[in-house]
Amino acid sequence: MNRTLAAGAALIPLLAGCTVAGNASGEGGADQIVVGYQSKTINTVTAGTLLRAQGFFEKRLKELGGSEGKKYSVAWRDYDTGAPITAQMLAGKIDIGSMGDYPLLINGSRSQAQGSDAETEWVSVTGYNLRGSLNGVVVSNDSKTRTLRDLKGKTVSASVGSAGHGTFVQAARKYGLDPVKDVKVENQQPTVGTSALQAGNVAALAQFVAWPGLLVNKGQARLLYDGGDLNVPTFHGVVVRKRYAKENEKILQAFLRAQIDATDYLHAHPVEAAESVASTTGLPVETVYLYNGAGGVATFDPTIKKPLRDAFVQDVPFLKSIGVIQAPLKVDPFVNDAYIRKAVGPSYDGAAASTANPAAITGRDEVCKKEVSGPATAGEVWVQGEPTTRPVADPVCLLRNVHALKGEGKQIRAAYIPDTATGTRWFADKDVWVDDPSADAAKRFKPFATREGAEKYVTAHSGAKIVTYDEAVRRA
Repeated sequence: MNRTLAAGAALIPLLAGCTVAGNASGEGGADQIVVGYQSKTINTVTAGTLLRAQGFFEKRLKELGGSEGKKYSVAWRDYDTGAPITAQMLAGKIDIGSMGDYPLLINGSRSQAQGSDAETEWVSVTGYNLRGSLNGVVVSNDSKTRTLRDLKGKTVSASVGSAGHGTFVQAARKYGLDPVKDVKVENQQPTVGTSALQAGNVAALAQFVAWPGLLVNKGQARLLYDGGDLNVPTFHGVVVRKRYAKENEKILQAFLRAQIDATDYLHAHPVEAAESVASTTGLPVETVYLYNGAGGVATFDPTIKKPLRDAFVQDVPFLKSIGVIQAPLKVDPFVNDAYIRKAVGPSYDGAAASTANPAAITGRDEVCKKEVSGPATAGEVWVQGEPTTRPVADPVCLLRNVHALKGEGKQIRAAYIPDTATGTRWFADKDVWVDDPSADAAKRFKPFATREGAEKYVTAHSGAKIVTYDEAVRRA
């Protein structure tokens, strides 16, 4: 497996016909910047899909070019994972890229091993989750697997070296499994792994955002393990070739300011942003909004925060121990917040110190007649045909909202509520609900993203029992 781990990061074939980056001639003789991104990894959208769709980078480059008397163009390269972006950057064919935390580590390690001309640096964050809920493990709906421990002796699909794979390995160890000896990891792209799961060729799929939510939303799988249970921060970020950044700082500043533009747009127009990403990627908008919407699983903030950097440092020996990186990464020269600090301006330190979601759910729950008070309980109901979502104060209020809307004959597009234990926002109708008669009426029904989480609660609370979503809606 260690050979496969190394190969997953190192043996990615270069794309034929890619333009050589670094001021190469683009259309009409314009200087071309090549950006590598992952359109379906939707918590990178502020440095990829949404950024591209809204044209923010091109607008910033036009302003820059106007002041310099030059023309710039952007070549966008879309990939399923971060590994091929790293391969292209090391070949000098991508200038700026976005990827998850583990691929970033691989990127930095491999670039440092190749020498100063190839070195890269991590310069900003796109989306993050402090508990790790951007990653998850799913199984087929009819699977009898109840916990990760039940995967012993079975095959799991994962993109080796990805954040989803790293979460699985760390979680498996917590369940007493040796991720090399006890489980066979099949190194597959997300789309291939999805097909393998549906065909019954693998027992589970361990992947990063948005694959767990996508498969659950489509009714093709259920969540076996929520990465938030690991309680280890996970994030995606922007990486740039160090030499390119030094020689083209104005271009990098234009990119980072455009990323801030995209972040501000996502916060101000969460539904429109989700619809834009959905139309571009083909992902269901309800899945995109689960992660990127108000109170979403992903928090979007470009600043490099201490908890994220600390988690990054802790991941280095872990990835080396499983063979993903051969040479230890020198973290200090790889992490560089000077560029994003300049782009954000005087408010940077305050923004970097905060971990509050700038896109919190706010407003009044009109069914329960109370204001939404906080992210631990707040949810949303999205009614078919309505341009915005409706805020709900807590899980019981969500059930009451759904009941009232159904009574009015309205169709519900999606309903979102945080997990009782991990706080992971999930689809209410895909949650496992628990009825706890010993709790106050306003807190009697409790949602869990996984059955294991619900069963743990039931075991610890006498009289509590698992009920169906429909039953919870009827009785709330």
